[in-house]
Parts: sequence; structure tokens; C-alpha cells
Amino acid sequence: MTDSTRIMSKKANEMLPAEAEHVSDESAAPAADTVRGWLVVAGSFVYMMMSIGCVNSYGVYLQVYKISEFPNSSSATLAWIGTMQYAIMCILGVGAGVLIERFDTRWVGAVGTVISGAGLLAASACTTPEQLVATQGVMFGIGGSGLLVAGMSLPSQWMDRYRPLAAGVAVAGSSIGGLWMSFATRAMVNHLGRQWALRITGLLVFGACGAATPLMRRRVDVPRRDKIIDYTVLREFKFVTLFLFGMAGCAGYFLPYSYMPSYSVIVLREASSWGASISAFLNVGSFFGRVLTGILAQYIGSMNALLLNTFLSVFSILVLWLPFKNLAVLVVAALIFGFSSGSFVSLVPVVTATLFGIKRLPSILGILFISFCFGTLIGSPVGGRLLDIYGHGTDFSPLVIYAGVVYAAGLVLFLILRISVSRNIFEAV
Repeated sequence: MTDSTRIMSKKANEMLPAEAEHVSDESAAPAADTVRGWLVVAGSFVYMMMSIGCVNSYGVYLQVYKISEFPNSSSATLAWIGTMQYAIMCILGVGAGVLIERFDTRWVGAVGTVISGAGLLAASACTTPEQLVATQGVMFGIGGSGLLVAGMSLPSQWMDRYRPLAAGVAVAGSSIGGLWMSFATRAMVNHLGRQWALRITGLLVFGACGAATPLMRRRVDVPRRDKIIDYTVLREFKFVTLFLFGMAGCAGYFLPYSYMPSYSVIVLREASSWGASISAFLNVGSFFGRVLTGILAQYIGSMNALLLNTFLSVFSILVLWLPFKNLAVLVVAALIFGFSSGSFVSLVPVVTATLFGIKRLPSILGILFISFCFGTLIGSPVGGRLLDIYGHGTDFSPLVIYAGVVYAAGLVLFLILRISVSRNIFEAV
């Protein structure tokens, strides 16, 4: 073996998983950072807009259910509708990731489109919270799992130099969806009723995701393995820490989206239209946060950017939302939380790709989504229970404290993960 060969072999052994895969697979795969890749990003944008966008706008429905349609139902019961949307998406993420690796992503997306759209149409005929949990919650979540995993994993496969930016743009679709759906849902409920609001949204899911599905192609083929799911990643400290961070972060993530709109009406006694406005502020902040954080991550590193924004999320909850019962401060808190929390969704796939490579990214993200599921289940339902028991339905302080504490726990966990990668705080990681 020549000296040059030894040097090349040594460098290859020292590479991160993502770097090693880039060398071994680049010749066989289509080129990265091309127009074709940006078309995949556009399709992912639509998938995220119609899946997570619906979840992010659920606060408007929650306000309608709590104040008008089911006033005698507990906050925790009504929170289960939105909770099950995202929880089912996450718990089925493992299966969706495997299907995306083994079959044509477009077929997975098509099936997800049909099921999620049908779930909203079925919800329009429901008359009880339990029925809505099964349709608007569970059924929509089943279909949304394929849309979510494809929308979060494919942009990182197709991009190299612009990976953080592409991930931010794709996931920003959820913010845009949450933004226009918040106002559109409020307008449709006021003029057409809740049933027609769900029907129209379901038809939009069919149309938008159906048009985006042909764009959703996989870049890297994954070799067939004896094991359908490779759980060896669970033995790695970095993945376990990332898993726990995902659980804590997701527990706190949806609480402001679910309860800030109702807070503005119940506590601040603003007009019901302010519920949709607060939801819109959250999504406006989230849109800019996901795009700008993606740009920032190209310079300071995705892990550093995510760590900074997790700190800002804790700040917006415990320093702004908790102590002040003021509409102006609530708007600022919503904008800051939306901006900072947006990176939780957009940068987690980038961090995962950096730590573990892109070849098995869909299935690894699928396993990671289990942590999101656990976080969702201990997020809004627990917050709603705290609101009912200790806040008597009107004092949101226990709920807000809970949101801040679980997010702070996530901050500590991600700081540990960041230090485990590099102790140099100035290194772009």
C-alpha cells in the first residue's frame, strides 16, 4: 500500500457518517444542489404545509370547540384531537420511513394524501369530541405520517452545500400552512360553519399534495438489509441524547400553538378573532425563523443554531408569556417563540443527517419520531389537565410553567449533545 493510499484510507476512517456517504455514493446518485433537488424541496414544502400546517392551526379549532361547540368538555379532552394528529404521525414515522426506503416515495405520499384528506372529510360529519379524536386526530395523523417523513427527509438527501437552507425552506411550509389556515379556518367557521371548514380543508389536502407527489423522488437508494429497521443506532449515546431532546422539545413545542389563542380570549378577554391572530403571529415568526435559521446554520453550524433557538424558546415562555398578562407582550412572545421553535422542526433532520449520514435518514428519523410522539402525548394533554385541575380552566400559569420547564430540560439535553460532538464552542457544528 502506498503512502498516499494510507493517507486516503485514514481520512476516510475519520470522516463523519455524512461525509463518508458523500464520498461513496455521490458517483452513483444524481448530482446534489441542482434544480431537480429544489423541485423536491418544493414538493416537501407543500407536504409540510398541508400536514403540519393543519396541526399548527388546530388552536383555532380548539378555541371553537372549547368556547362554542363543546363548552362542557374538559380542555384535556379537546386537546387530544390535535395531540393525536401529530402523535400518530410520529408513532407511525418508523413504518413510513421504512416504506420510503423500500418503495417509491411517490406511492407513500399518494396513500398518505388520500387518508389524511379523507380524515378531515370524515371529521366534518362528527358531532362528539371522541369522534373528532378518531377522524380529525387519528385518521389524519395516519395519512400525515407519510407526508411528514417524506417532507422532512428528502430535502437533506438532495442537498449538500445548501442542506440547512433547503431543510428550512421545506419545513417553512408548515408555517405558511399554519398562517393561512388560521385565518382561513376562522373565516370559514364564521361564514360556513365548522363542518364546511373541515370539508374544504380536506379537499385542499387532496389537491395540493396530489400535485406535489410526482416531485417526491428519492436520491439515494438504500441497500436491502436483513433487518427491516436497524436499531443499532439506539446504542449510541448521541442518538439517545437526541431522542430525549426530541421528546422534551416536542412536549413544549405544541403548548403555545394550542393554548396561546385561547389564552388571548379567556385570560386577556380579547375578541374571539384574536385567537386566529395569535396563531398567525406564531406561524409568521416560525416561517422567518425556519428560513433565516437555515441560512444562519450554514455559517455557525446546525447544532449551534438549534441550541441558540432552543434558548430563545425558553426565554419567550418563562420570561415573556408567564409573568405578563398583556396583549402586546403576548404578541411579542408569540413572534419570538414562533421564530425560535421553528428550528426544532427544520434543523433536527439536518443534525440527524450530520451525525448519522443520509442513506438511512428516513428510517432513523422514523425512530426519532417516536420521541416526538412521546413528547406530544405528555405535552398538550398534560398541559390541559394542569389547566383544568390547578388553573380551573382560567389560570394558565401552571400550563405555561410546565411548557417552560420541559423546554428547558430539552435545552440542557441538547447542550450535552453539542459538547459531546465538540468542546470548542466556536466550532461550526
